[in-house]
Amino acid sequence: MNDLRQLSALIVDPNSGMRSSLHGMLTTCGLTKIDHAIGAGNAVRHLQARQFDLILCEYDLGDGQDGQQLLEDLRHNKIIALSTIFFMVTAERSFEKVVSAAELVPNDYLLKPFAADALMERIDRAVEKRTAFAAVHGLIATSNLQSAIDACAAGEAAFARYASDFKRLRAELHLTAGEPHLAEPIYAALIALRSVAWARLGLAKTLFLQNKLDASIHILVELVTENPKFMDAHDWLAKVHAAKGDLWNAQTVLENAVAISPHAVRRLRKLGEVALESGDVGAAEKAFQKVISKARYSEFRDPEDHVQLVKTLIRKGDTTQAATIIRDLDKSLANSPKTKACHALSSAMLFSQTGDDLRVAIELKKAVEACRDRTGLSADIKMMLAASCLEHQMEDGAAEIMLDVLNNAATPAAQAKAVQLFELAGRADLADRVAGESRRIVIDLVSAGAEKARTGDYRGAVTLMMEAVAKLPNNSQVVFNAAVAILKYLENAGWDDRLSKQARELIDTARRLDAANPRLPSLTVLYKKIQTKYGIA
Repeated sequence: MNDLRQLSALIVDPNSGMRSSLHGMLTTCGLTKIDHAIGAGNAVRHLQARQFDLILCEYDLGDGQDGQQLLEDLRHNKIIALSTIFFMVTAERSFEKVVSAAELVPNDYLLKPFAADALMERIDRAVEKRTAFAAVHGLIATSNLQSAIDACAAGEAAFARYASDFKRLRAELHLTAGEPHLAEPIYAALIALRSVAWARLGLAKTLFLQNKLDASIHILVELVTENPKFMDAHDWLAKVHAAKGDLWNAQTVLENAVAISPHAVRRLRKLGEVALESGDVGAAEKAFQKVISKARYSEFRDPEDHVQLVKTLIRKGDTTQAATIIRDLDKSLANSPKTKACHALSSAMLFSQTGDDLRVAIELKKAVEACRDRTGLSADIKMMLAASCLEHQMEDGAAEIMLDVLNNAATPAAQAKAVQLFELAGRADLADRVAGESRRIVIDLVSAGAEKARTGDYRGAVTLMMEAVAKLPNNSQVVFNAAVAILKYLENAGWDDRLSKQARELIDTARRLDAANPRLPSLTVLYKKIQTKYGIA
C-alpha cells in the first residue's frame, strides 16, 4: 500500500453534501491537502493556479460544462500534467454519457455509491502506476523525447506489469517526434501479442502519417465495424477520408460518431467544418449551433465558432439569425482577444449579403487592423478574411493577411493551401508576389541570426532569433533556427537555465508545428550533448 498522505486532491462537485462525503473518504485514505471546486470554471481556475496529484470530478456538474467537457479542456489546453490522476465520479448509467466520458480515458471511472476502502484501492493502484511512469513523464515534461523513449524501453523490463503500457507510450512518443516508421513495428508487435483495438488504431495512425492512406482506412473501417463505440477510430477514419478529399464519407463518419457520442465539442466542430466545406449547409448549421451551445460555459470558448456559424447562416440566406449570432458574440465573448476581429469579419459577411458595400469595407478594414494585434486568430479564419477582402477589391488588406498567414504557416502544405485560395480567386499574380515576399522575410531573419553565430556573436544570434519568433511564432523554420541559436550559445558560452528552458519550449513548438521535419531529432541529440558536456542531469 502506498503512502497517500502527501497527495493533494481537488474535488469537483456542485453538491456540497457530496463534496463533504468525498472529502471524508479522502481523509480516511490519509489525504490532508484537499481543495474543492463547485463547477468546471472554478476547477480550471484552481488548476491554473496550482497542480494537484488527484482530481475527483463529478460527471454531472449542473448548469454549464459536464465532467467530460472539463477533462477535454484540461487535456487539450495542457492545464493538467501527465502525472495527474483524474477520476470521473458519477451515478449516471445512461450509455450516451458514459461513452462520452470513457473515450477521454480518465484514470478511472467510479460509479456511485462506493465506499472509502474501494476508493483507497483505486487511488493506490493509480499511484503505483504513476510511480512506475514518473521518470518517463519527467523527461517528456522537459521535452527530452529521445530519453523518454529510451526510458520507456527500460520501463518495459523493470515493470513487467505495465510492459504493454510502456510500449504504447513509446510508440506514441515516436509519433510525437515525427517518427511513424519507428512506431509502426511497436504497434505491430503489440497486435501480434494481443490484437487490442488501441494498438490497431495506433498502427492506422502510423500508416496515415506515412501517407499510406488506403491501408490506414482498411484498418479503421474494421475497427468501427467491430466496435461502433470506439470513438477515436471514428475520428481518425474521418480524418483519413478528408485527407483523400472524400468529404462525403468524412462527414458520414463524423455524423455517425456524433450520434453515438454527442458531447465532444471538438468532434462537433470538425463535423461543422467538413459539412460546410462539402456544401451541406443544414448539417453545418446544426453542428455549429451545438458547438456554441455546449461550449457556452467553457473557460476556453472560441469566438471563431460564431464566425463559422454566421458564415453558414449567410450561405443559407438567414441574415436575421446571423445578426443574432453576432450580437451573442459581442455579449458573451466581449473579453476574448479574438472577438474584435471575429465581430468585424462576421459583420462584413452579413453586410455583403445585404448589399451594403460601404459598411462591408468599414468592417473588413477593422478586421485587418485587429489582426495586427496578434490575437491568435487561426489561419483558416484569416484566409476567410483575405478571401472577403479579395471579393471586395481590397487588395492591400488581402495581401497583408496572406503575408501574415504565409509567414506563420507551419508546413509547405499550409502555405500551398493559402496560395490556392488566391489562385482560385484569379489572383495567382498576387499570390506569387506575397509568397515571394514571405520567403524573403524568413530567409533574411534566419540568415541574420546565422551570420551572428558564424562570427561568434552567439548572444546576438539568440536575440535576433527570439525577435524573429516574436514576429513569426508559428513559422516552423524560424522556430527551429531559434532553437539552434540557443543551443549553439549554450554549447559555446556555457550553461544557462533560463535559455535551456527556452530551448526546450522551442523544440516542443517546432515539433508541434512540423513533426515530420527530419532535422528535429538532431536538436534533441545536440541538447543531450550539451547537457552531458556541462554535467547537467
